[in-house]
This record gives sequence, structure tokens and C-alpha cells, in this order.
Amino acid sequence: MSFEMESGTLTRTAPFAARRHVNRTLRRFAGLLKRLLRWEFWPAWVFYPPVIAHVAYLGLRFRSLTLFTASNPGIPAAGFVGESKYEILENLKDAGPFLPCSALLREGSLDSRLEQAEGFMREHNLNFPVVLKPDAGQRGSGVAVIRSSQQLRNYLGQASSPVILQEYISGQEFGAFYVRYPGEQQGRIFSITEKRMPVVVGDGRSTLEELILADDRAVCMADFYLRKNRQRAQEIPARGESVQLVEIGTHCRGAIFLDGSYTKTPALEEVVDRIARGFDGFFFGRFDIRVPSATDFMAGKNLKVLELNGVTSEATHIYDPMLSLPDAYRVLFKQWRTAFEIGHENRKRGVRPSSVLGLLRMIVDYRSLARQYPQ
Repeated sequence: MSFEMESGTLTRTAPFAARRHVNRTLRRFAGLLKRLLRWEFWPAWVFYPPVIAHVAYLGLRFRSLTLFTASNPGIPAAGFVGESKYEILENLKDAGPFLPCSALLREGSLDSRLEQAEGFMREHNLNFPVVLKPDAGQRGSGVAVIRSSQQLRNYLGQASSPVILQEYISGQEFGAFYVRYPGEQQGRIFSITEKRMPVVVGDGRSTLEELILADDRAVCMADFYLRKNRQRAQEIPARGESVQLVEIGTHCRGAIFLDGSYTKTPALEEVVDRIARGFDGFFFGRFDIRVPSATDFMAGKNLKVLELNGVTSEATHIYDPMLSLPDAYRVLFKQWRTAFEIGHENRKRGVRPSSVLGLLRMIVDYRSLARQYPQ
């Protein structure tokens, strides 16, 4: 390797820089190929047509294309899109010990929202970090870990619509998909996802950018990871130093999802069922939970429910790299069939599904709202 002295600083020569550029280009191309081959990274417009076709078939079979919106009468349109996450948490208030401290910061001036946020933090003895997220968010969009007063001001300055301020909960994260048919005495856990935050390990020579591009999985989302870590992309982590790339447990925002069925125990199911049954009109959806350890999770202890997602939430263990595409579709087909079956039972009890036009309005309203939050 050759070097040159430039302004008293030892620098790499142009040939080395050229080779580095070529290697970066090749690794980005490799990442693109891996994304094409690994279905977990496929865009929604490629992956979802078979699921949509199955939902249409179920709609014809049950004589209502929107019958799934009757699966959770306690949530508008069963949680199809744009539902208030804060209202859902409010409906779980009987599960107080299992909930983090949360407040809804409504529309208003920046100063009034800052005052409300700071007053809430003082009242509950909260220090930074805290979490801010859209009240009507989807798939982790707009969720941010806030570590200073300046970051709090910056986020609220960009978000003009209602925002949830939530206590930051550390530990491991799991998704527990819960199902209960109307009239059943006890529900069950349909799916468990273990969520892991991606990490690269330094070698004392490579920049963080180079470590991301060299990693077999991280290279598939290199653009996203580098954007999230742009301020430190050219830093060189020490040998053996672990660098976590993201903090939010959402697959499309970089988290790794694995099949967590090994954690399913009677103790866990009993606690999740107790929490779910405290929400009148809830039968179908996924709890996103943080807990100190997998051992605590299996014992149903020290759980904190970050949020509860309704009918369009997924049994996200399907994104485990070990699961085949046909197996993933089988899980989703079963999930949607269950949603229609629960909606059918609720319809017999007088619950009216949303109309197709009503769902289209919800989608339009949500897209307009989503533009008012930081991405």
C-alpha cells in the first residue's frame, strides 16, 4: 500500500482511493442482487399481490370485502389504517403495570408543546432518552429516540400533528400476535417475533461504511443504514467494538426479525390474554413488547407494551430469513382467514363492517397526515 504526505498528514494515494470506490460500487451492486433474491426485502408491490388476492377471495366467500374491519369493534375499522395509538393505549389502562408512561402532545404552538412535554417528563421523573412517535403512524415511520432538549425541539418543530411522548424502555423486543374468537374464554398467541437490532463489529481498520457494505445482511439495507448513521459513517470503530445500526424494532427500518416461537409458554399466554381481555372490543392484533430478557418474557414478567397494532399488523415472524416464501404466504393466508372469521362472528353480534369507500377515505387521510411527521 502506498501513501503520500499532504499538508503534514499521511493520506492514502489515488490508486488506493480508486480501488476503494470500485469495491464500494461492487458491494452496493451485491446488496441490490441480494435484495432481489431475499424475499424479505421485496417491496410491498411485489410481495403483497397474492395476499391481496387471498383477501379478495375471502371477501367473496364471506360476502363482504371489508368484513375484517369488524374483527376489533373497539378500534375504528379494526385498526386498518390511521387509528390513534394513544387511544388504544388508553383502552389498555387496566394493564397499567405493563404500560410505559405516555402522553399525547396535540396540535399547538411549538412552545406550548415543549412546555407540555417537559412538564410531563418532570411529573413522571423521566430523563432523556424518551421516544416520540406519530399518534397515527404505520410501520415505524416517524418514530425517534430523543436524547436531548434540542432533539425534542427539532422533532416537535417538524411534526405539526399529534405526537406520542413515551418513556424509553430498554431491553429485548418481541412481537406477540394475539387472537381470540368472540365467545371464547381465553385467547391464544398466534405468532411471536424476536426482534434484534443489527450490529457490525469493528476491525480497527475499516470505516463504519465499509463494515456495513462488507456485512452479508447489512449490505441489503446499506442505503438506509448509512443514511441513519451518516454522521459517523467514516469513523473507524476499534477492533471488537460493536456498533448498533438502528434503534427502532421495525423490519422495514432495519431491524432483524426471527421466529420467537421458542419463547411461547403458558405463563406468557396467560399474561397477554389478561392484558388483551381488558380492552373491550379487541380480538385480533399484535402487541409490541420490550422486556429485560427472554427469560422474563417467557415468564410473563416485567413486560412493557410499547403499542398494540390492529387488523393490518402482521405475524412478523414470517420475515425470519429461514422461513420460505410459501411458508410466509401460508401464515399470512391463515392470519387473514382468522380476521374474516372473527369479523363474521362479530357481524352476527351486530357489528357493522366499514364500507370500501370509508376505507379509501382513511387511506387518503392517513397519507395526508403522514406528510406532517419527520421521516
